Amino acid sequence: MESQEAPVPLVFVHGLRVSGAMWQPVIQAIGKDHPTAAPDLPGHGSRRGEPFTVAGAVAAVADAIDELGGRALLVGLPLGGFVATATAGAHPDRVLGLVAMGCSTQPSGLFAATYKAAGRLAARYPRRADRLSAFAFRRALPGPAGEALVAGGLSSGSASSVIKAVCETDTLASLAAYPGPVWLVNGERDHFRRDERDFLKACRDGRLFLLPGCGHLTSLADTGAVAGLVRDAAAVVTARTHGSPVWEGRR
Repeated sequence: MESQEAPVPLVFVHGLRVSGAMWQPVIQAIGKDHPTAAPDLPGHGSRRGEPFTVAGAVAAVADAIDELGGRALLVGLPLGGFVATATAGAHPDRVLGLVAMGCSTQPSGLFAATYKAAGRLAARYPRRADRLSAFAFRRALPGPAGEALVAGGLSSGSASSVIKAVCETDTLASLAAYPGPVWLVNGERDHFRRDERDFLKACRDGRLFLLPGCGHLTSLADTGAVAGLVRDAAAVVTARTHGSPVWEGRR
């Protein structure tokens, strides 16, 4: 149970091709217990057509934090997890905690080459890629979660530059630079969890959660579970900020 202190602000950071709208089912499940924001990153949603850079994405998240009072718990999946982690490393004094979902890998070698090739193909045929993505999202996540992924429009044209930027970002260094609490959350079947032990080791204050039976995005299927995980993280942050005891769950 959270304390009666001021609720922790939450900033949700979206994934590749989609927009901040992807988080609406989770935000609705959390309700009005916490101030929330879900900004669009450069090249996505309302900012479609803008060039994507990690620095620009970090600035967008930092602006959202400022709008909520200057400090917040960050929640991101999967591009959002990379960006949220980069924000925590760059602005540790503004990040109360970090929930990084589906992003426990440092793309390299064949994995990075395949990832970049898929991004180039999507950017070359963006309309076709958008249609295929919408179909895949709705098939993987029938109902509100899938509809939320496409609600803000899709931006496959940005995929190549985004993936290149992610592959060139040292996420492990950002984790090592951040002293606050980190929750690494991965689906059991997610191919983006391949370096999760290295990521956990890089954290100064980290814990790893595996979601049984889930893949890269299907963790969003159980909106209540994701909302509960975020609320638990917020409770830990609240307790640490105000010196109250709290149960932190599994390590």
